[in-house]
Amino acid sequence: MNRSAKQSTPVIALDAMGGDIGPPVVIAGAELARERYPDIRFRIYGQEQVIRDALASAPRVAAEAEIIHVDGVVLGSDKPSHAIRRARTTSMGLAIDAVKQGDALACVSAGNTGALMAMAKLALRTMDGIDRPALVALMPTMKSDSVVLDLGANTECDAENLVQFAVMGAAFARTVLGLERPKVAFLNIGEEEMKGTESIRDAAQLLRTAAVELPLDFLGNVEGNGIAQGDTDVIVTDGFSGNIALKTAEGTARLVTGLLADAFRASWLSKLGYLLSRSALRALKDHIDPNNHNGAVFLGLNGIVVKSHGGANIKGFANAIGVAHDLVTQDIHARIQADMANFAAHRPGAPGSTANAA
Repeated sequence: MNRSAKQSTPVIALDAMGGDIGPPVVIAGAELARERYPDIRFRIYGQEQVIRDALASAPRVAAEAEIIHVDGVVLGSDKPSHAIRRARTTSMGLAIDAVKQGDALACVSAGNTGALMAMAKLALRTMDGIDRPALVALMPTMKSDSVVLDLGANTECDAENLVQFAVMGAAFARTVLGLERPKVAFLNIGEEEMKGTESIRDAAQLLRTAAVELPLDFLGNVEGNGIAQGDTDVIVTDGFSGNIALKTAEGTARLVTGLLADAFRASWLSKLGYLLSRSALRALKDHIDPNNHNGAVFLGLNGIVVKSHGGANIKGFANAIGVAHDLVTQDIHARIQADMANFAAHRPGAPGSTANAA
């Protein structure tokens, strides 16, 4: 079956054994995803009997899914090097291989992040024009969601890496968030152009001169305290800073909800206040619930690999499948390739580039 034919019926490979709970959440999440996206079909990799037991409560998935039995499981404690050696005998490795072989257009796993990234990079390789893949995900803000990358795939990045991340992140925002011209900025210690590392300054100069020809608006820099404001659609950084920003945001969300819970338990008057503000608190909890933003992606590979949080619930895993569905049906790779070609044609030094005239 050719690629265009597959895109009319998206086939997604699921690592059924990944995550804290495994098949019960994976299959129930797939059932919810099929309710939302009836065109999805699944290839499910894992221990067959356990999968079939879970399918008993998932008629939509059971009617269309293909089960591929495999005994091996990548554990959360496995080192990436060990997982790579066992790739052909594990549910995670074979789910990724399905994308490589063209049997599926995307893979979704809630398993070991390091192992998933290592196996995906080795099996799928990077796209032409992309030096390194980046881990990208959505982060809730005061206004909506923002795209943040890299979140840990690359601890050190040069200017070329950061520019490539910016182009890929903007394509992701157009695909997943439906933005026509995403607003892009580099995470920095100040908004001024002279602030930050040499890599960030050089990347900003490269992107600023070519951004007018790309489907994005380059804002320059954003500080850490500006992430949550929601004025920037795509926030670009190296994996070291990005991972810290993500974990800090997650910890802050837990701190706020914990303090609120303690405050509302403090007295009978505060308990009354809770009853009066219950609907607003539910809205807050829903907005910062990580399950509503679940589904990180290794952008820049020759294939779509989506990482679900290991502790995701049914709704969370369904959302991760939804991210895969959007990237497949809207052909994120074609968008990235077109944008990278456009950037290459208009970057400083490119033949005929308008930037040269300056």
